[in-house]
Amino acid sequence: MAEPLVLKDHSAEAEIFYERVAIGFGILIVLTLFLVGRLFYLQIIQHDIYRTRSDDNRIHVQSIPPIRGLIFDRNGVLIADNIPTFNLTIIKERVEDIDKTLATIGSLIPLSDSEIKAFQQRLKRRQRPFESTPIKLKLTEREKARIAVNRYALPGVQVEARLVRHYPMGALMAHAVGSVRRINEDDLQKLDSITYSGTDHIGKIGIEKFYERSLLGEVGYQEVETNARGQVMKELSGTPPKPGNNLTMHVDTNLQRAASEALGDRRGSVVAIDPNSGGILAMVSKPSYDPNLFVTGIEYQTYAELRDSEDVPLFNRAVQGQYEPGSTLKPFLALAGLLSGVITPDYSVKDPGWFKLPNNQRVYRDWNWTKKGTGGHGVVNLDKAIYRSCNVYFYELAVKLGIERIHDHLTKFGFGSDMSYDLPEAHDGLVPSRAWKERVRQESWYPGDTVNIGIGQGDLLVTPLQLATAVSVLANRGRWVQPRMLKESSLYTLPASRSRLLPNIAEGDDAAWDIVIQSMEKVVHRGNMGFGENGTAWAHIGQDIEYRMAGKSGTAQVVTIEQGEEYNEEEVDERLRKHAWFVAFAPVQKPEIALAVLVENGGGGSAIAAPVARKMLDEYLLKPNRISKR
Repeated sequence: MAEPLVLKDHSAEAEIFYERVAIGFGILIVLTLFLVGRLFYLQIIQHDIYRTRSDDNRIHVQSIPPIRGLIFDRNGVLIADNIPTFNLTIIKERVEDIDKTLATIGSLIPLSDSEIKAFQQRLKRRQRPFESTPIKLKLTEREKARIAVNRYALPGVQVEARLVRHYPMGALMAHAVGSVRRINEDDLQKLDSITYSGTDHIGKIGIEKFYERSLLGEVGYQEVETNARGQVMKELSGTPPKPGNNLTMHVDTNLQRAASEALGDRRGSVVAIDPNSGGILAMVSKPSYDPNLFVTGIEYQTYAELRDSEDVPLFNRAVQGQYEPGSTLKPFLALAGLLSGVITPDYSVKDPGWFKLPNNQRVYRDWNWTKKGTGGHGVVNLDKAIYRSCNVYFYELAVKLGIERIHDHLTKFGFGSDMSYDLPEAHDGLVPSRAWKERVRQESWYPGDTVNIGIGQGDLLVTPLQLATAVSVLANRGRWVQPRMLKESSLYTLPASRSRLLPNIAEGDDAAWDIVIQSMEKVVHRGNMGFGENGTAWAHIGQDIEYRMAGKSGTAQVVTIEQGEEYNEEEVDERLRKHAWFVAFAPVQKPEIALAVLVENGGGGSAIAAPVARKMLDEYLLKPNRISKR
């Protein structure tokens, strides 16, 4: 018998359905509550945190480098400027693969290993994220165009306009002003990273180095909003940078050019000082170099040529070159004799052309001595000893003074010390003494050492700057002025002194100064001298001169001349010939300029160095329509 047909239980199925719906709804409610709670937690409780993170992603702080201060000469001529240039930079946070990006850049424009290394060093010293780092400086128009065309393939890479240092006078002012150069690894260890944030250059030499903090200015900052691809959408806020101070130097471009042209292609140096202020009117060292080569990085080959040149153009002879002063020292020794009372103006010696110490066979010769035994100047007093540059007189004077008295007197004029205010590379020179020789050489001081000092030879060393400074003190009749480059600044007054300033040389009376200066006048001008006698420089520069000049020539031996041998310049290698010196100041009664001229291996000071001095003095004192020299 067939079983009865069983129908579906709709009520049971409905009950199961409702249970499932309830469970699903409950789960939905729980998930909704969780989502709302999470949103509440993120939007309300964690609001400040995530707002900050959001701002960090879209708002970035960028450094704005300050504009470096300008440098002018005393007449307002611009000698250190800033010019625009275009640099290729990378923002690391916007680049996925630095190495790949560098390779892409290298395929588009030249990119050297040194540039990559410098970029990596800059990258390490970044202070803030999203700060651009230069990879290549001074892009050409062609390089800018190639980067622009391929911009889509270079995320995080951009071309930025920057101001960089430029020296309009090039080599003419290189040693007077100095230069800025790129910050290197050694600099990074010493510099304040905040102060130099966004700055790639620093003053490395000369005025640029000494007044670095004043010229640099203060860095600024700006907040910018960027999109997801890192593009700047707008500027939000910021602090503008504070530009560096403008500086005015005492240096006179016209005088600097006149000195350079007068030296020509010869190696040497000229330093001119205003005796009234101590302002350095000219500071030339030749040969020179173009400082613009160093601003954004010099090519290795170019640097190697400068570094290895036999003429050492990178060497500042004016402040770093240390030379024997030769006969230019004689006026200072004459003053030492007069002021100390060791001699009187009438003290005379007989000059046969040579000098010997008692009980000593060594012969010290006069400059006009010959192998035939001729030479000498006859009976010589102080006046003639200076204008004819008689060696024998000063041999005897040196022995009378003694080395300790000579040392003490010369140091009063600044010899043996760097007395400059703002020339960081200046050397001290050397004034020897008995104690110095025992300490340094472990040797005794001999009477012959003193004899050599009497004509500015031996261990005595001076820089052209020191000699010009001493001449300015002589022109002031003992009043000391400190040599300095800075004349004034746009924002502050020059402090009184950086270092110990020597006291005025006040011992004795004015008569001693007048006697020496009058004798120096006779070096250049005809005076009340014997028949046929003139000063050593008269024939070369003393004719048709429109002002009164006091001067002194000098020659300094480079190689030793053996006893009994006569110096023949034609037979000596050019680089072993005597150095030519000339020092002067003018006008004598009211000095406006004092100078020292050095021509390396030039020979006679009167014939070679004196004409350089004459051209400079003519330029400074006689040129019409000159801006005030004060």
